[in-house]
Amino acid sequence: MTTENAQYSLNFHGCGSGGQISLGTSAATLEKNGQPQLLIDCGPGTVHAYQQRYGQLPHAIFISHCHLDHIADLEILTVRARLQQESLTEGQVQAPIRLFVPLNLITTLHQRLATYPEFGTMAEGRHDFWQSFQLLPISNEFFHAGLHFQVYDTRHHAPNTSFALHLPGRMFYSGDTRPIPEILHHKLTGQEVIFHDCGAQPNPSHTGLSDLQEYQPEIRDNLVLYHYADEQAGALLQQAGYDIATLNNPIPLR
Repeated sequence: MTTENAQYSLNFHGCGSGGQISLGTSAATLEKNGQPQLLIDCGPGTVHAYQQRYGQLPHAIFISHCHLDHIADLEILTVRARLQQESLTEGQVQAPIRLFVPLNLITTLHQRLATYPEFGTMAEGRHDFWQSFQLLPISNEFFHAGLHFQVYDTRHHAPNTSFALHLPGRMFYSGDTRPIPEILHHKLTGQEVIFHDCGAQPNPSHTGLSDLQEYQPEIRDNLVLYHYADEQAGALLQQAGYDIATLNNPIPLR
């Protein structure tokens, strides 16, 4: 089946903020005809949720930023990938997991996950964290699975520390951010489903419901909100007229 007539969707494994375990930490997978193409972020519980849905480990991941609620399960993933490699019969080869990481995040990612214990090795033999991954540094764009993705710096704590993912004509995924009209009003084609960080209340690092008024009506009409605190907050966003992401409910892309 060609890319033109394939059906793409985005499935959320978690749609909550970092402190809300019941909704899962925000992570989603781009699907093509129901099959996983690219996992976006990998916080606590993501690997289990991914395996429950697809029966396999992720083969490609985009990291939006290095807060632990978006990267912590990479440690679990490298262990499971090693164990899976050891279970293969002689002659079988397991490809490393492709890890797309904005260039500015690589040092932080390495310091937080790959330098402990000493030298980054594990107790069960000298398996380094990075042996499970193919690190693919990215700046403004990358190609994967026949698709061309764009990457933009967003507003989350400090410049060049958090990044949005854009698949032109299909979807925009904000990652954690304050409102970014300079991107949404000027970089999108008008066809994308816009997955946007939003809670009931704004704060210095995240978008709140009242902040959405910064966007033009045609942008607000295409929003699907995630990273909300709990079911009550989700209901409030819906009452305001917005769609919200929910667990394991794939959202079709145009």
